[in-house]
Amino acid sequence: MVDSLTRDQRHRVMANIKGKDTKPEMTVRRLLFAEGYRYRLHGAGLPGRPDIVFGSRRKAIFVNGCFWHSHSCPNGTRKPQTNPEFWEAKRSRTVERDANALTLLQESGWSTFTVWECELKTVGDVAAALFRFLGPARHARPQAPASPPGP
Repeated sequence: MVDSLTRDQRHRVMANIKGKDTKPEMTVRRLLFAEGYRYRLHGAGLPGRPDIVFGSRRKAIFVNGCFWHSHSCPNGTRKPQTNPEFWEAKRSRTVERDANALTLLQESGWSTFTVWECELKTVGDVAAALFRFLGPARHARPQAPASPPGP
C-alpha cells in the first residue's frame, strides 16, 4: 500500500505523536491517584525514564504503546508497509533500550512493572495487577463513615 501523504505531511504527523501524557499513561495515572497512590512522573535520573515512579518503594511503572515497543499483540506485531527497514531498525532499538533500562533498574534494586496499551481494554485486570505490584496505598482515600445502627 502506498502512503497517501507526502513525505513532509507524514513527517509532521509523526512529529506530533506524544511521548509523555499519552492517553494510556493518563488512564493509569488517574487509576492510581483515585486509589490513593502518590507518585512522581518521568523519573529523570533513572534508566529508561519510567513513566510513573514510587521512589520510597523503589518501584517504577512503564506504560508502553504496543506498536512503538513491539508488543506481541496484533498492533505490536504490525509491520509498516512504507519504509519497513527504517521501522524495523527503530523498533528493534526501542526493544533493546527497554531491556537495558529494565536490567539496570533491577540491578539497582528497583522493581518494575510494564503496562501495555492493549491491556487497558480491561482496566479492572490492570488495576488488580498494579495494586498487587504496589501494595497498599499510603494515602488511602477516605472511607465513608459508617451509618449509625437504626432503632
